Amino acid sequence: MKVSTKAESFTESVIRGMTRLATKHNAVNLAQGFPDFSCPEELKQAASRALFEDYNQYSVTWGAPVLREAIASKEKTYNKIQADPEKNVVVTCGTTEAMVASQIALLEPGDEIVIFSPHYENYAPDAVISGAKPRYFELEEENGFSIDEEKLKKTFNSKTRGLVLNTPNNPSGKVFTKKELKFLADLCCDHDVFCFTDEIYEHILYDEHEHISIGSIPSMRDRTVTISGFSKTYSVTGWRVGYTIAEEKLSDAIKKIHDFLTVGAPHPLQIACAQALALPESYYVTLRQEYQKKRDMLLSSLERIGFGCVKPFGAYYIWCDYSELDSKSDDVRFATNLVKKYGVAGVPGSSFFGKNSNKGNKKIRFTFSKKIGTLEEATLRLESAFATKVRPPATIG
Repeated sequence: MKVSTKAESFTESVIRGMTRLATKHNAVNLAQGFPDFSCPEELKQAASRALFEDYNQYSVTWGAPVLREAIASKEKTYNKIQADPEKNVVVTCGTTEAMVASQIALLEPGDEIVIFSPHYENYAPDAVISGAKPRYFELEEENGFSIDEEKLKKTFNSKTRGLVLNTPNNPSGKVFTKKELKFLADLCCDHDVFCFTDEIYEHILYDEHEHISIGSIPSMRDRTVTISGFSKTYSVTGWRVGYTIAEEKLSDAIKKIHDFLTVGAPHPLQIACAQALALPESYYVTLRQEYQKKRDMLLSSLERIGFGCVKPFGAYYIWCDYSELDSKSDDVRFATNLVKKYGVAGVPGSSFFGKNSNKGNKKIRFTFSKKIGTLEEATLRLESAFATKVRPPATIG
């Protein structure tokens, strides 16, 4: 029996596959971006209360009213986007569903959607599932993952109907600037293109970098689907609560697709997520400070071992070149051997590019969304793996 051409056109998740391999070989998992530490105590208590207060049946399909109101308030204060909780907010089963539901709702079969590379692996299958054709545009890594504006202008054409934006970016850690966003906004307006912007890492920023939502640009209000959620900021990746913010007509279309895809996100966890949005500003300050310590620690260690690293300014991943450590193995073989022989899991770089690109070869992504002890253990194992390459620690003074 034959399966659909859609299902045959993409592979299973490489990231989740690396987690399974790490579990099998008892490796330190720096592949999949989930914390190995607890979420805030307030969220556990809020989720427990919601269960015992009997929020155990369906919520309103597109989100519990208390959560949609909290999201709308947060969008106004943090993202500078005006959102009506009834007209503009749709709560989904994570940002994963938010992205694919939005594309199904707004794109037609055969439409082209531009995806910046390196990109999170879900984006291409999302396009295929929606019936659209992914069109990859590679950012210039040597220039801080910048946009070649003239090349991008030529990538847009009469078939282009969508652009996927991810800021802060996974896997590169790039935070798009106001100037870059304004250029993208003008391009979308000129070509009548929707922007699907994944902002799940919006609170995880370093070195005074600022998150700006492209949906806050006036000309983009009616053509942007702003996507975010609770997984990364609040360390609850298993809760699967995300949301979209969009103009009323777009939201109405997303609501219908969402309704028939998943009906609704888990009701008690939605109630708890409303409490998450009530946490004080000090929570986000501490979040950034703790992640920056982990970033600096792992970045220093990886560079000392011999990896060529890109310093991330947002999210919680480090994009590495391993060619100085192994000039022969491709990225899949290198990552697999790292798990099986040395007990550390990362993600092969090729999974963040289109099928016909070779840019991911010699690249690997590591996450630092782990306890300090976990990162230290991974570092020890990597030092053992590449003992002849490790440089002595830099001396000060």
